Amino acid sequence: MRYLSIAVIGCIFILCRQVLDAQQPIPQDTTFNVCRVYRQIKKEFPFAVPSKDIVPKNVKAVRNIIYATLPNTPFGKRYLHLDVFYPKKSGKYPALIMVHGGGWRSGTRSLQVPMAEMIAKKGFVTVSVEYQLSLEAKYPAAVYNIKAAIRWMRAHAKEYHIDPTRIAISGCSSGGQLAMLVGMTNGERKFEGNMGNPQYSSSVQAIIDVDGVVDFLAPGSLNLKREPDSPDVFWLGGSFDQKPEIWKDASSVFWTNKNSVPVLFLNSGFPRFHAGQDELIGMMQRWRIYTEVHRFNVHMHPFWLFYPWVDPTVNYMAKFLDKILKR
Repeated sequence: MRYLSIAVIGCIFILCRQVLDAQQPIPQDTTFNVCRVYRQIKKEFPFAVPSKDIVPKNVKAVRNIIYATLPNTPFGKRYLHLDVFYPKKSGKYPALIMVHGGGWRSGTRSLQVPMAEMIAKKGFVTVSVEYQLSLEAKYPAAVYNIKAAIRWMRAHAKEYHIDPTRIAISGCSSGGQLAMLVGMTNGERKFEGNMGNPQYSSSVQAIIDVDGVVDFLAPGSLNLKREPDSPDVFWLGGSFDQKPEIWKDASSVFWTNKNSVPVLFLNSGFPRFHAGQDELIGMMQRWRIYTEVHRFNVHMHPFWLFYPWVDPTVNYMAKFLDKILKR
């Protein structure tokens, strides 16, 4: 009986340890947020005002929807969420999935919500999406996540007034890099992952890149002196010297082809975020694929988070979507 009790206690201990292990909190980096950026820029840009989460009267918001479940992660069962904003008036609308920035390791989907609401007011369905950041999962997990979210949008198109034949993707900063990679790899099996319903396509019909890198290997982007904890090195699992094939793989410029979709580029005054962009545009022009570029003459990277820049950002995005997606 004594040995049985010891065995039972041992089993209980193992079970408790498994439960504790399964409930480890997901590591978070909260350094990229609107309040912190505002404190950093307000001296140089005293007129800047953070954009607000205000749902327009003609828009319905549905938040915290689970679009995918990962059953076996180091952090237990993992739920990925998104928010949907769509016009209240019945109909089928073109849709835009929106990817937040933060160096692939920080930020949340809430950063995209003010713009999502403003664009939805103009007659689009907008979706702000959560994805796995680098402290939780390295490249290409985020790509798999976002493509799964696009499949979810098509699976739930009727419920949220989405026209499944007219879906675009946008992203800001590292989210722009992801949007470009997701959009330029339409139909590429190696980037699909195994999340979501495979009967639905993850392809998009247009891309909007807001200050996001398109070529990690371009001279203005590649910095061989980066430290191991640099956001791109950390996310890609090693430096360029260590993982050159991964750095090329994650560069959307190398996936651009004659079947690529139209792209809108919105650029800040920092050239390093646009390294390789001219070469990509040159290829697309050769294939007669529509591109559009607008530059904000401001030396602040996350300009889209603040007035007065968020209004023209949204207007450029909506006009481009009108041109490419609206019939």
